[in-house]
Amino acid sequence: MELKLGEKQTLTIVKKVEFGVYLATKAAPENKVLLPAKQVPEGAKVGEELEVFLYRDSSDRLIATTRTPKLCLGQVALLTVAQVGKVGAFLDWGLEKDLFLPFKQQTRRVKAGDQVLAALYIDKSGRLCATMNVYEQLRTDSPYKKDDKVTGRIYEISRNFGAFVAVDDCFSALIPKKELFGEKELKIGDQVTARVAKVLEDGKLTLSIREKAYLQIQTDAEKIEKLLDSYEGSLPFNDKAAPEVIAHETGMSKNEFKRAVGHLLKEGKIQITEKNIRRVRR
Repeated sequence: MELKLGEKQTLTIVKKVEFGVYLATKAAPENKVLLPAKQVPEGAKVGEELEVFLYRDSSDRLIATTRTPKLCLGQVALLTVAQVGKVGAFLDWGLEKDLFLPFKQQTRRVKAGDQVLAALYIDKSGRLCATMNVYEQLRTDSPYKKDDKVTGRIYEISRNFGAFVAVDDCFSALIPKKELFGEKELKIGDQVTARVAKVLEDGKLTLSIREKAYLQIQTDAEKIEKLLDSYEGSLPFNDKAAPEVIAHETGMSKNEFKRAVGHLLKEGKIQITEKNIRRVRR
């Protein structure tokens, strides 16, 4: 078994020195890594096993720590930006040396104090770095089923597919492009509450930020009533208006608008004329 950068593993103390102890695997005792003296448990002896995490120090030397970082290889975690430099940002991940997040691995520009969802990778120089491109590391074994309410964080937005979401900051999910129609503009980093519309065969979740149809009609109808009030009881367009006009005024698709208007008409709350929609006063 070899020394594994970016992972927790159990190693054996093979040598004690003034400034710490050297650790190695039993299979390859010649490949040693230093655990600094301040990290060595009191009374530790040669031959004892310790669970440690391996990373590189400020001089790029492989080093061990008994501290548990907030992020290991294969995981995703929410980390705080400690500072931003000329070549990227640095994240607080619970170790003495902050974790480097290159500009090219940022899905949006970050500033000190921001919280970002990040995964760990080893760069071409053999150093541990962070990336905000977390899709490959998100889990697909969520406990959620259809119609469950979930909370997640948007980590990527695609014009073709929609908004990619990390549910509970760890499970893979997507809000499809069509679901975003008429919603306020969502941004990377936003937290959203959604309903599970479907659990795909591969375990990924498809989310909806709109209610089920019969509930949504009621919500949309209430929205139209408020809009009518703002226009003093008479909208300057009807359900035959261009989709662009309806979307601009109501944030709904034309079909959603027509369903909600039909609901209000059936309840006797409105009248539809050739040019407008009027509230029926009772």
